[in-house]
Amino acid sequence: MRDRIQEALKRSRADYTEIRIEEKETSRVVFRGRELETAGANLDKGGIVRCLIKNKGWGVATFNDLDDLLNKVDQAHQCALVGSVPEPIELAPVEPVEKGMTAEIGRDFRDISLAEKKALADRYNQVMLAHSEKIIDTQAVYADTFSRVTLATSEGTYIEQERPSVVIGAFAIARHGDNVQQAHEAFSSTQGFEYVLEKDELARKTAEKAVELLDAKPVKAGQYPVVVDQMLAGVFIHEAFGHLSEADFVYENPKAREMMTLGRRFGQGLLNVFDDGSIPDLRGTTLYDDEGTPARRNWLIKDGVLVGRLHSRQTAAKMGESASGNARAINYRFAPIVRMTNTAIENGSTSFEDMIKDIQLGIYACDAYGGQTQLENFSFSSGYAYMIRDGKLAEMVKDVILSGNLFTTLENIDAIGNDFQWLNTGGGCGKGNQYPLPVGMGAPHIRIQNVVIGGE
Repeated sequence: MRDRIQEALKRSRADYTEIRIEEKETSRVVFRGRELETAGANLDKGGIVRCLIKNKGWGVATFNDLDDLLNKVDQAHQCALVGSVPEPIELAPVEPVEKGMTAEIGRDFRDISLAEKKALADRYNQVMLAHSEKIIDTQAVYADTFSRVTLATSEGTYIEQERPSVVIGAFAIARHGDNVQQAHEAFSSTQGFEYVLEKDELARKTAEKAVELLDAKPVKAGQYPVVVDQMLAGVFIHEAFGHLSEADFVYENPKAREMMTLGRRFGQGLLNVFDDGSIPDLRGTTLYDDEGTPARRNWLIKDGVLVGRLHSRQTAAKMGESASGNARAINYRFAPIVRMTNTAIENGSTSFEDMIKDIQLGIYACDAYGGQTQLENFSFSSGYAYMIRDGKLAEMVKDVILSGNLFTTLENIDAIGNDFQWLNTGGGCGKGNQYPLPVGMGAPHIRIQNVVIGGE
């Protein structure tokens, strides 16, 4: 295959040509309630050609038949010729590399029968259903993916990478009269099938939390000091700040460019935020991005000051910066765009006990049920929460919605925990119709003053 790819690259008449080929094996089992909803496996193989003519633009062609590769390169070139750009497109320089990387996994899930995967999902589903008669609906999910991605460019790069992932998820709905509550948990690994075994406690915790929420009272709306757990802190920094750090958004949006000025103070000196696709065995890890740029640690906030952003080769050249290893595509049907990898708040020095001990009345917000962001404004719903009274955790509360201005909120972070965790959840990130892209998130507990909480 390599000879065929390199021959196609040599025959290209574009200023720059890139060929990416992907073979992906997947399987998925889903139980909903007591019924098996989905059980199947799939093999998908195809590729994409991107041709750049600097004063015209990009041309793209996708394919499923490698025998047609020469024609697809010509097709992408023809598409580029009819383009029009206001200024020539440049790419930040990247050292060409030849690299082959095989994944090191324990028990290979490709060798596990679909029947055994079905039995595992069924087992976790039964744990939830058996927890309480108040559990009225469940969803148990098993999914795995093994991708082999080959990237070759006209500059001499040739990279082969393997990307495995296995995920289990649990979702439970509880009801008492007209009161309906839900909870979810998920776990993912890049290291083998054995890592999703013996997760009965995850399923039990999901059902237990849904039932506990039936007795939780709605939180009283107001302004509180809030301690945020690792999950919600990780989702917050990804959604509210990480997307603003993606340079394609910054470059194309004048207001974002004004907000995201390097050197601007975003928080107190204790706040440090980074994105790093080079950390082994995380969901967002990709040692080379889909343009062949090596992954690295990219500091975004250092000592409370904005010091960096995330780039593709094109955005880096536009902004006079270096490519950061963040050009990613969900599969071969899409061109890479600027995306996060593993985004995190760096560990701090404050224990959880010290974080809450001086709070007379506050909230401990846990987990995340999504939310929305609009430039610097955000709104997030926690999965569940507890009141903090006189320095101790008190009763569970629900319907806790955190909202505010990102920059004010970052400035109001006055304590960062010493209990950092990478979140091994199975979700993904969406952008530009590419969803779900595997990403990692990490954080310790954080304490934020003067948070506006929506509720009763």
